[in-house]
Amino acid sequence: RRERILRPLGPLSLIIACFTCRRELVWVAAFSLQMSSLSSTPSTVIPTKVVDSHLHVWASSSQAASGYPYADGQDPPSKIADLASSEALIEQMDGAGVDGALIVQPINHKFDHSYVASAIKTRPERFKGMLLHDPSLNPEDAVSKLEDLALQGFVGVRFNPYLWPEGTDMSEPGGCGVAVYKRCAELNMPVGVMCFKGLELHFDDILKLIQASPDTILVLDHFGFTRLDEGGDKAFQQLLSLSKYPNVLVKVSALFRIAEPGADPFPFEGVRAKRFDPLLESFGADRLMFGTDFPFVLDEDGGYKGTVDVVCSWAGGNRAAIMGGNAERIFGGWGVLKT
Repeated sequence: RRERILRPLGPLSLIIACFTCRRELVWVAAFSLQMSSLSSTPSTVIPTKVVDSHLHVWASSSQAASGYPYADGQDPPSKIADLASSEALIEQMDGAGVDGALIVQPINHKFDHSYVASAIKTRPERFKGMLLHDPSLNPEDAVSKLEDLALQGFVGVRFNPYLWPEGTDMSEPGGCGVAVYKRCAELNMPVGVMCFKGLELHFDDILKLIQASPDTILVLDHFGFTRLDEGGDKAFQQLLSLSKYPNVLVKVSALFRIAEPGADPFPFEGVRAKRFDPLLESFGADRLMFGTDFPFVLDEDGGYKGTVDVVCSWAGGNRAAIMGGNAERIFGGWGVLKT
């Protein structure tokens, strides 16, 4: 029998898990010195850290050749191919005053999580991971993969709906998506959803996931991909309607992906007025999380540090929650508090 410690349930919480075999996770104790929930007020949030809740790292070209190969057909963009290593990320974080990062498994390595796992192992005080769900697995194997990666520093799961077979929903009854989504509620692991082609294409599917497991924390990447155009404006109303579900959060990330091309340059005041401010009013500061979308942000005006500074200025008096407190509340704490 092996005993392992999984990530904290919340600030000052300890979860001890006992594995009787590879595929069976049995909870044997849950000691919590402080209750943690999505309804927490800013006063319960540790205020001193900045956590980037959305970014990617991948192997440099030399690392890819020597042990961390890219997935077939998924070589990174040549312009930033060698700017996205975990070492390069640390340099950017240090220069911008960012304490911790949630690394979202990149499509470049697809379902091979070894590079991100190695980064987490090397710098556990700075990095946590969000694994990429493999929709080709059967429910039992998908849950087993989730549990295995939870022991390697992965604290959340990404659902990319475009990896599901065409015509198949994430919420397919009896499918691996629902099995993993429900298990995530039991393990207190949030599920992030990437609606790259628009929230409106996946809105009904997301509602079904929420209904299948209301206790699972669901996080929508990049403002739900509600871009500043006519279609995005309509989808944004759908996004606002999700505020009635207390376990839904939104990442204030990848500002450049949401801005109207040519009409809303850095520092993206249009994104602030038409997306951030209404989200803050509807969801509240306790359900918004800052992120940069490194390394892609390096190729945009403002770069990494500029994005950190812009969102921090938008957050104002809600900086403690939006810039890191909310991420620590749902993913667990990073590193050691600043003195």
